[in-house]
Amino acid sequence: MKANMKLKNRYDKIASTSVYTLGFIGVIILSMIIFYVTTKGLSLVSWDTITGDSATINTNVYLDTGAGTYIPDATLSEEIYYSETWGIGLIDTRDREGHPIIEIAYLHPNSPLLVSLDKNNSDEEGNPIEIEIKLNTAIEKAIFNNFTSFAFLTDGAEVMRDQFDQATSISDLTVQIVGGGIRGSVITTFWMIGLTLVLSVPIGVSTAIYFNEFAKRSRFSSVIRSLVDMLTGVPSIIYGLLGAAVFIPLLNSTIGTGGGSVLSGALTMAVILLPTIIKSTEEALKIIPDDLRKGSLALGANQTQTIFNVVLPNATPGILTGVLLGIGRIMGESAALIFAVGAVIKDSVFLTERSSTLAVHIWVIMGGEAPNFELAAAIAIIILVVVFVINFIVKIFAHQLQKNMNWS
Repeated sequence: MKANMKLKNRYDKIASTSVYTLGFIGVIILSMIIFYVTTKGLSLVSWDTITGDSATINTNVYLDTGAGTYIPDATLSEEIYYSETWGIGLIDTRDREGHPIIEIAYLHPNSPLLVSLDKNNSDEEGNPIEIEIKLNTAIEKAIFNNFTSFAFLTDGAEVMRDQFDQATSISDLTVQIVGGGIRGSVITTFWMIGLTLVLSVPIGVSTAIYFNEFAKRSRFSSVIRSLVDMLTGVPSIIYGLLGAAVFIPLLNSTIGTGGGSVLSGALTMAVILLPTIIKSTEEALKIIPDDLRKGSLALGANQTQTIFNVVLPNATPGILTGVLLGIGRIMGESAALIFAVGAVIKDSVFLTERSSTLAVHIWVIMGGEAPNFELAAAIAIIILVVVFVINFIVKIFAHQLQKNMNWS
């Protein structure tokens, strides 16, 4: 007897030690991932990144205002060559491909360069479009004083700064305004979340109600439940093929979309989420005590009234958990959406056109010969923050609902 107890205690210690060890390893791995993503991309997480354009603009600009005096409102490093005449600080650096460039490292808040005029693009009335020169804009060539003085990339930042100081007017700047903004992907992601939930939640919840409250136990219902369980484990890329083969041609023939679109992506994601919402809703309905149903029926309510006025409100916290899982799935999905929507990064989002969510945006910028690890990490941070905020809001809402329940 004692030997059996010792053996049992030994097994318990081995099991508990294994659990603690594996759990510790898991925490370390997650911490390392979060640390890497944070250190790599936190510097790019800003309002300008979230709301900025993704496309890099190469154009020529000029100013219709003259020089002035702009004292910097911050201490600049020795590497920055600052022109008080125009309120611009230049630095010699290299682009992602390693080529030398002259980049704007500081702009005075009142610098006239903030309102530059585009030489290559005009509005509908023929007037030049205003362009805001931003930090990290690269300057390839500068022409001053009615084309009488020049400065080139090969001259270096210091020489170009000296030319800025001596100039009374700026006739032409060849600039490259670096994009990297994710505004379009953010908008697409929220559109995808909203449309997918609108399509999948009513169908999923209704299906779960039918299975749990109305359907009789039969071989047919068992087969349907088994199919739902099977669909939960289907790889998302298979659903992407479904979207490309079914939803895209369907929308092309009905509303005239030209290939993949946000709508076809939402339909595909709705199919992906249906099994999750059905299962989570059904489990939430199963834990509702039968006493509540019987009490409602005893008071004269019919079955439909009991379901919608008693059972469903009490099951809402569990349903919200399924919805929360669905939102996380939408934000993290990429394979299916590459097929069903496309992988086109756009600043203007239209439901009938291709676009990209945040996850697909990461996939795009990490492809090619020069993957952008910094921006990818910044987008990952934004995804984590959005999921955390949505999780927090849903948990608070579910907690308030739980407090109003009189059963446990």
